[in-house]
Amino acid sequence: MSLRGTGQGGAIGRTLEIIEVLGGAGILWPRYLAALAKAAGRYGSTPAAGFSASAARRPDDVGLIDEVGPPLTFGEIERRTNALARGLAAAGVKAGDGVGLFARNHRGFVEPMIALNKLGANALLLNTGFAAPQLSEVLAREECRVVLYDEEFTSIVETGANDRTRILTLSSGSGGQPSIEDLIAKHDGSALEAPPKHGRITILTSGTTGTPKGARREPKRTGLDSLVGLLGRMPLRVNEKTLIAAPAFHSWGGVHLLLASILSCTIVLRKRFDPEDTLAAIDEYRPDVLAVVPVMIQRIVALPPDVIARYQARSLRVVAASGSALPGELALRWMDTFGDNLYNFYGSTEIAQATIAMPDELRAVPGTAGRPPRGTTVRVLDENGKDVPTGVIGRIFVGNDNQFDGYTGGGGKEVLHGLMSSGDVGHFDQNGLLFVDGRDDDMIISGGENVFPREVEDLLTNHPAVNEAAVIGVPDTEFGQRLKAFVVLENNGATDAESLKNYVKEHLARYKVPRQIVFLEELPRNPTGKVLKRLLREQA
Repeated sequence: MSLRGTGQGGAIGRTLEIIEVLGGAGILWPRYLAALAKAAGRYGSTPAAGFSASAARRPDDVGLIDEVGPPLTFGEIERRTNALARGLAAAGVKAGDGVGLFARNHRGFVEPMIALNKLGANALLLNTGFAAPQLSEVLAREECRVVLYDEEFTSIVETGANDRTRILTLSSGSGGQPSIEDLIAKHDGSALEAPPKHGRITILTSGTTGTPKGARREPKRTGLDSLVGLLGRMPLRVNEKTLIAAPAFHSWGGVHLLLASILSCTIVLRKRFDPEDTLAAIDEYRPDVLAVVPVMIQRIVALPPDVIARYQARSLRVVAASGSALPGELALRWMDTFGDNLYNFYGSTEIAQATIAMPDELRAVPGTAGRPPRGTTVRVLDENGKDVPTGVIGRIFVGNDNQFDGYTGGGGKEVLHGLMSSGDVGHFDQNGLLFVDGRDDDMIISGGENVFPREVEDLLTNHPAVNEAAVIGVPDTEFGQRLKAFVVLENNGATDAESLKNYVKEHLARYKVPRQIVFLEELPRNPTGKVLKRLLREQA
């Protein structure tokens, strides 16, 4: 089955939809469009374009709030990043150079990103969970001569990047290493010449199965259909406030940094995620939008009810979740606690957007990934590249104009019929809603039967005594593979392995019952919340 995200029929209907969606978002003001068009012409579709346009429209309004210093206005961000760009140029950075950015969520991530955009340099966003060997390997592969980093990562950088130019993004001032604040203080903040070419941004894949790959994304203008489709299913608006809890180095955090800049939204950042601190920030700053990965939702709703009750979260219109699977039961728990404001975005670093589930869809059919927005095509194909019937599991292929431009080390994702493989398998239901059943390489064949772990994981997670679960296949001499589950309980001793096996047996076919259940204090995850099943397999 295939679905294309569409709106009203015909040219008139399409025009009316564009006017309705963009007008509702506040984009159709002539001054807004003129400022954005001018900035996009200089810097392409990058945060520099959004922040520069915002500085032209709203120079005295607050553009960024973090824990590092006083709030920064859009005008201050514009001047500071102009000065930083000049400082980086004096340090030898020029258009086309690769620069690694190794920082948490604060101004020391945002301002260097903008400055690099203004120089036309290529920004490599580094995972803050890296150890020195990973850092060294990725910097060498991506040919980065310069690394910008938070002081807390000094020992990692000194080991993994000691032969590169090093500049601190967040500094106590006691280490002697030059910092971005030093560069800003020493250079002129007046307007810059446009770069000779637009720089690109390279986002690293999650690396759940090995060394992260660099996903190259050239700065190109987003198609009108894609923008209308995104805003039509996730109603973001200009001049609002966005709290980005998801890591900014990850594609989901990066998307919201870009969107917030384009929409002239005030961005609120916290260096580290903490569930109660996030609620406190929502209570204090009253954001309209919260960008999270699902494990953050899980940790917030797991707080004691009396802790949640201390904070007011009624300002949230849009809670945008992506980065890993969102269990249906978790979506309902969030909306029962904080209201029907949850949007589940399915996509990846490579394929960009695929589908978005809106709150009413998550209420009606928990666990759905939703529908394709306008400008996106999704097809579910069999092993011969043909569409599968409704309800049948197949490989998910996606087409839109925001997809990545290939891996920096060469190669890309499989393409069929002009659509790119998501690497997942799933199915459409009779109402055209997509469900993601798992990774296409995660399928377990046990006794000749195909099992996708997601179904068993979701069922286990629905058990009242279970907080989270992960299922893998392990070798078995009789059945080829057998299922092994790793479970984190809500409270130690709340249930046992036999009870959970019986629970699965009551709801699913016998061949889907895990032969072994191991209880853990927590599942191994990367900084974006994805479960590292390779580590679980090493334990098996």
